[in-house]
Amino acid sequence: MVKFICYPKCTTCQKAKKWLDDNSVEYELRDIKLDNPSLKELEHWYKLSGQPLKKFYNTSGLLYKSMAIKDKLPSMSDEEMLKLLASDGMLVKRPLVIGDDFVLIGFKEAEWKCLL
Repeated sequence: MVKFICYPKCTTCQKAKKWLDDNSVEYELRDIKLDNPSLKELEHWYKLSGQPLKKFYNTSGLLYKSMAIKDKLPSMSDEEMLKLLASDGMLVKRPLVIGDDFVLIGFKEAEWKCLL
């Protein structure tokens, strides 16, 4: 079973959930707005993903834009970026699928087919 972290009102998350259901993938659903990822979780997922930390940011989100984070990221340390992500789930790119040895960021069907 994987963890499926999403924002239920997000259309991409809805598509991803339908894909999981249609492909009989067992998952534990977590609403990122109600249950924000902790700093410790984000640190673990970042290390597990092998992706640049900036990939974890929801760059199309209103909060990201209103806080002008795009301009701040280049000068921030990894620790600062992780703390900022942990401050509000709406800053985190979604959906996230967390397995024992992988993290999927965003919904890319081809990537999901390979790992799930």
